[in-house]
Amino acid sequence: MSQLLEKIDKGHLPRHIAIIMDGNGRWAKEQGQDRLYGHFHGVESVRNIVEGCAELGIEYLTLYAFSTENWDRPEYEVVGLMELLVNTIRQEAETLHKNNIRLHVIGDMSMLPGYAKKELDEALEITKKNTGLNLVMALSYSGRWELLNAVKNIAHEVKQGRLQVEEIDQDVLQRFLTTSNFPDPELMIRTSGEYRISNFLLYQLAYAELYFTNVRWPDFRKENLYEAILDFQGRERRFGKTGEQVKKESVSQ
Repeated sequence: MSQLLEKIDKGHLPRHIAIIMDGNGRWAKEQGQDRLYGHFHGVESVRNIVEGCAELGIEYLTLYAFSTENWDRPEYEVVGLMELLVNTIRQEAETLHKNNIRLHVIGDMSMLPGYAKKELDEALEITKKNTGLNLVMALSYSGRWELLNAVKNIAHEVKQGRLQVEEIDQDVLQRFLTTSNFPDPELMIRTSGEYRISNFLLYQLAYAELYFTNVRWPDFRKENLYEAILDFQGRERRFGKTGEQVKKESVSQ
């Protein structure tokens, strides 16, 4: 067993980990290859980290697979990414099912090509009764798109008379987000040395611990995940309170 794994406090795991899988293109360039080569190798990291989270008993893992801004990339890369996505989902759906992992998707599905949506729908159907790790793929997703969408839908409800302006509070907003069925992430990991959240879960990351690593996504493995979790476990989560208040509350619980 890994020495890092032994150090992890299994009673103090984050319920929900979100990851910005960054660095595929730069990793490929460093290998003298084109960007799609990096995306292809990034799939192996996805398998490894999904397995690592499932083994630990993490409840939710959200992966930022494709942002709404990624549609602006060169056409060959977008087409290649879509084909890779579809093939990966086709190959992995049964494995996810066998391992009791449930797949979810958040994002603007209307932008996906029909063949990609079909594969996704099938994988969602196959895994929908599973009770282990919830694997949430953020596809054609951005935080600003999600918030704008929520505001439009709330405005529609008000216009239809189904919701009063006075009734709109945080709970109502939460209900109209694509993540309404999931708890907020407690830990957000970004690979490849960038220090941004890049339009990812803007509302949900309000109190998440942010962890940045220089490791490129195709090189990210379980050991790197354990490092991030140990770092998380060494931090004090105060949610705007003082450290003394938090200590008193944990003693009284």
